[in-house]
Amino acid sequence: MTTRVLTGITPSGTPHLGNYVGAIRPAIAASQAEGIESFFFLADLHSLIKAQEPDRTQRSTLEIAASWLACGLDPDKVWFYRQSDIPETTELMWLLTCVAGKGILNRAHAYKAAIDKNREEQLDDDAGVTAGLFMYPVLMAADILIFNANKVPVGRDQIQHIEMARDFGQRFNHVYGKEFFTLPEAVVDEQVSVLAGLDGRKMSKSYNNTIPLFASRAELKKLIAQIVTDSRAPGEPKDTEGSALFQLYQAFASAEQSAAFAQAFADGIGWGDAKAQLLDVVDGHLAPMRERYNALMAEPEKIEALLRRRGAQLREQFAVPLLRELRNAVGLRDLSSVGDKPQEKAAAKVALPLFKQYREADGQFYFKLLDGQGNLLLQSTGYPSPRDAGQRIAGLKQADQAEALGGTDLKLQVEAGQVLEALAAMREAVAD
Repeated sequence: MTTRVLTGITPSGTPHLGNYVGAIRPAIAASQAEGIESFFFLADLHSLIKAQEPDRTQRSTLEIAASWLACGLDPDKVWFYRQSDIPETTELMWLLTCVAGKGILNRAHAYKAAIDKNREEQLDDDAGVTAGLFMYPVLMAADILIFNANKVPVGRDQIQHIEMARDFGQRFNHVYGKEFFTLPEAVVDEQVSVLAGLDGRKMSKSYNNTIPLFASRAELKKLIAQIVTDSRAPGEPKDTEGSALFQLYQAFASAEQSAAFAQAFADGIGWGDAKAQLLDVVDGHLAPMRERYNALMAEPEKIEALLRRRGAQLREQFAVPLLRELRNAVGLRDLSSVGDKPQEKAAAKVALPLFKQYREADGQFYFKLLDGQGNLLLQSTGYPSPRDAGQRIAGLKQADQAEALGGTDLKLQVEAGQVLEALAAMREAVAD
């Protein structure tokens, strides 16, 4: 069974080594596991809550997209898209807003923190608090529910938002009498690597102690030279425990290299030599990614085209069909159907055939066509990427000739005529 995992990435400037070790690298590795369908989105709408600087928003979105791609995210094997390219998300946000309890939103951590700060400064509770900050959890819920994600990796401070998404989805399901939404689960990695910065504290922009992920070798050398060490001279044994320099080395080196470096500490390596070795191992790891990053940044139109293409595919396969169903569920319907006779209404509720796309344990992507009663009509063989499978589905939806069912990649479970009838029904429903 395929598990959908959704990760949001807020555009907030070029990432540093701590972001790479703690978030980017493990997320990309996890997306390559069998049975996982990964969704990674650039949360540009969320970024507007904190920053109203258009040029900065644009630049940050480009830098973050280029960073993840340069670090090895394969856009043909995962869903990589921009939040604002899925307008159905904000429509879903409104539908969820209409069932979300304000009392729950009042308890959101970010909103409560803003109120507490205002009270400390003896201001009105809501001074400087935008509706965007207050409604942030509903937009996050829409991001998750629109693709029926099963799992959402988050930090402990974000668990509350996943619980809210479950609450809003469950409430909508109950009000409108159908399980429209999968209820997501928060995934908290207790082993998240926290990298020390130049001053020994956690590497963070807030502390101004970061090393940019794609700094040049010359910049890396300069910054590594600033890493705080103790006063022990060459020849004196040195501790690896609590050493920011050793921790950085260990994050980019092999187990054998780390063991040798630890022995060098015990043997009294000089700090200058230790920093030179750190430079070599970090730059050796980052140099290929830095080259890819610079190439991507030089051709932003390619990143733009990629994001638009993947967004369009997601809309066609997931977002548009779901919102069509939800609009009907809440009563946003064709007004000409108000006078339908009972039997006509019953006919209108007959379920349509549908495609289901999924990933199997072999890493290949498959799809099948089911009729309205869930009977299997057609089964595909495997495709190397969801894009390939999606393109084949799109071709079948558009075709109206029996020749479209040819090829060794499709296995018909019924007569070809039945499959063509099902495809025609789907086209007719879209046209309506």
